[in-house]
Amino acid sequence: MFKPAAIFRDHMILCRNKTIRVFGECDTADMITGQLGPHTARAEVQSGRFQLLFPPMDACEDLTLSLSDGQTSHTFTDVAVGEVYLAGGQSNMELALMNADEGPDCIAIHDDPLLRFYNVPRSPFWDENAIQAEENTRWDLCKPGELKDASAVAYFFARKLRQKLNVPVGIIGCNWGGTSASCWTEQSVLESNAAGRVYLDLYQQTAADKTDEAYDLEVIEYEKTSAAWNKQVDELHAAHPDMSWSDVIRQLGDCPWPPPMGRKSAYRPAGLVETMLKRVVPYTLTGFLFYQGEEDSARPEWYDMLLGNMVLNWRKLFMDEELPFLNVQLPVFKNFGEEDYTNWGTIRDQQWRVYRRLRNTGLAITIDLGELGNIHPTDKRSVGERLYEVALSTVYGQEGKTSIYATGKYPQGNTLVVTLSGQVSVTQDAGAPFEIAGADGVYQPAQAEVSGDRILLTAQGVEAPVMARYAFINYTLINLFGENGLPLAPFVLE
Repeated sequence: MFKPAAIFRDHMILCRNKTIRVFGECDTADMITGQLGPHTARAEVQSGRFQLLFPPMDACEDLTLSLSDGQTSHTFTDVAVGEVYLAGGQSNMELALMNADEGPDCIAIHDDPLLRFYNVPRSPFWDENAIQAEENTRWDLCKPGELKDASAVAYFFARKLRQKLNVPVGIIGCNWGGTSASCWTEQSVLESNAAGRVYLDLYQQTAADKTDEAYDLEVIEYEKTSAAWNKQVDELHAAHPDMSWSDVIRQLGDCPWPPPMGRKSAYRPAGLVETMLKRVVPYTLTGFLFYQGEEDSARPEWYDMLLGNMVLNWRKLFMDEELPFLNVQLPVFKNFGEEDYTNWGTIRDQQWRVYRRLRNTGLAITIDLGELGNIHPTDKRSVGERLYEVALSTVYGQEGKTSIYATGKYPQGNTLVVTLSGQVSVTQDAGAPFEIAGADGVYQPAQAEVSGDRILLTAQGVEAPVMARYAFINYTLINLFGENGLPLAPFVLE
């Protein structure tokens, strides 16, 4: 068998200005040869695998890639070289273009054959169905009627990048709704740190001794229960459109989530990194796009460590420790009638910490793009275009539109002055969610006086404030924006 990895197909986009890796399986020969445009490469087969290395190339199109083991040949046409990003995460990255605002209109008329998508099949475990799904994959071109299932966030990001750079842009979709960052991290990495072990221990407690047969039966029962519960929710909302989420829960009981855990579950730690991500490792990339964190809000205090280790793991797998990682910070969200917790606020702060700690990372601030009662906002153009602005500065060394952020603090009597990276203004009288605390760390709601690039905070009962935070709750109205129309970034100053 001589078989290039499934991502190598007609119409593929390869990464420019970096060594191009072409890889796959072979048990029929000792040497593989390849031809990409004017370049020839040879590689030995080792342990049934091969990896050809082609020299860095400028952006171009209409190339042919030919591979041979001396007996069998594979030839791929309409190959382009340009920018290549992997779009990972959970449901808000997964949300398809056809389900996004403006998506159907884009699908009907867009026509840009040098914008292309490859979607890694969503395979929770490896069997004949997964093999067949991978065999059926292809690179889809941006043409009228196509890209319905493409990630909407990645599409709007890539469309702006195409307009700016005028080079081919390829997106590799590798995402799954409802997944933790632990699903996308290798087991050895999870075992090496406290955050990862929390997820592995939970898995051991719920699924260590479970057979596949027992798991399959649990899934059947879960799907019945979930379908019945969702039907009741729909009926309640049809009869009572204004019913709060807490009232729904009181009447129907908790939402049946998560699904059963087992060796075949998509939600098991260290699962999808094996069955999905590694199907395209180590394809040469420009960088990563990532939108995730909702599922880990149940254990938000571990997210800094969990996400940071995942980023490093991905860079190692793709053989490039400098790969840019462009992340989406979670927006506001809570269900109707639900108590306002702070777990999403913690996740946002943890995402900020990863951004500030790891080199070559960017963070798109989307605090204003959330919706009350809808965990899947359909305005994905704004998210994608903010990722594009982050890419301009993080990846391309150009000036992109960025959110104003807190740069420091200092006390002034009973007032805590927060300094900002630029000027902000109040767009509506919504009561910005500021809090301050003294040395005891007990936060109190604060009154804010906005003065250009300074915010003066005071709170009853806090005579000597030393800490401040902004938007550290799940849902709030956002009314502070910079002159470029982007929101003030959430912050925790301690």
